[in-house]
Amino acid sequence: MDFGLSDEQEMIVSTVRSFVEREIYPHEAEVERLGQVPPELAQEIRRKVIDLGFYACNFPEDVGGAGLSHLDFTLVERELGRGSMALTHFFGRPQNILMACDAAQRERYLLPAVRGERMDALAMTEPGAGSDVRGMSCSAQRDGGDFVVNGSKHFISGAEHADFFIVFVATGIDETARGPKKRITCFLVDRGHPGFEVLPGYRSVSHRGYGNSVLSFDNCRLPEGQVLGEVDGGFAVMNDWLYATRLTVATMSVGRARRAFDLGLRYAAEREQFGQPIGRFQGVSFQLADMITEIDAADWMTLAGAWRLDQGLPANREIASAKLYATEMLARVTDGVLQIHGGMGLMSDLPVERFWRDARVERIWDGTSEIQRHIISRELLRPLGA
Repeated sequence: MDFGLSDEQEMIVSTVRSFVEREIYPHEAEVERLGQVPPELAQEIRRKVIDLGFYACNFPEDVGGAGLSHLDFTLVERELGRGSMALTHFFGRPQNILMACDAAQRERYLLPAVRGERMDALAMTEPGAGSDVRGMSCSAQRDGGDFVVNGSKHFISGAEHADFFIVFVATGIDETARGPKKRITCFLVDRGHPGFEVLPGYRSVSHRGYGNSVLSFDNCRLPEGQVLGEVDGGFAVMNDWLYATRLTVATMSVGRARRAFDLGLRYAAEREQFGQPIGRFQGVSFQLADMITEIDAADWMTLAGAWRLDQGLPANREIASAKLYATEMLARVTDGVLQIHGGMGLMSDLPVERFWRDARVERIWDGTSEIQRHIISRELLRPLGA
């Protein structure tokens, strides 16, 4: 593994960071105040990203994407992590699972998503089934050549802006030696389809403006042509395309931690108490030393996971480790930076309290810290027959 970035990768980092600082930072306070992204601002960001040539950069060139490697795309996401998720959402990174589209679906969903003409949202989580995907109760029953879907999803990110949804539902049960096991199928569902409704979600302490929604299915009839992948093959497309999303959470946590750390470092160098900068006090300076060490460690873990994907090497454990460590690191760093700022760290005049609030959800979505520990330990024990 080469520990240095190529000239092209340095350009990617510089370009995306400059974009975030120029086009995202100035609007963050307004989004916090409004709790949403004004539609005209969302359209402006999307247009500028398309002009920049970075929209859908996570897709291969043969479908119109930039064809970035996993490592290159990880660098993009790391820089986007510095900005408000509500705003960087419009930087445009459609779900890679759309590569499973068949010929007709490519024209209707994949290619418009890559061109920035349509936006998608992924829907798996339910009130009674979060990390336990097979526990979902939203189900589809065959009726002739169609499927009739009933049930609901919640905590669906980006749903308020989505033109279509990638939805996982239960489509049957297999009796196994270990008990009943649900079969899962993935469907493509257009906004406004009869029997399908997008409802307001919950108010969250993290990532204001990056909303979550509830999806409701009431005898929603979908033709078999809306199945993404194979009927009852939802786990196959999920495993092929979605597990690397944990790497995105990890690397965005690194970017956000570096931005928070920079604020804490600058404050420690400028804020004076007892006639000297507070950074000279061991209680503060040692905190800074620990923070940067953890940030660098998380950074290399995420880059190593992406590198393994590019090499075609197994990366499940490494990605789970990166997600676990980076998200918990972000919590420690944002809390430490707030502590260095003292009372001012809790005031909305500074973005520190926002970083602190936003950090909390990273240990929950895309698989909780407990789920990551389960994945890691399972990967370690299985080869030994345990």
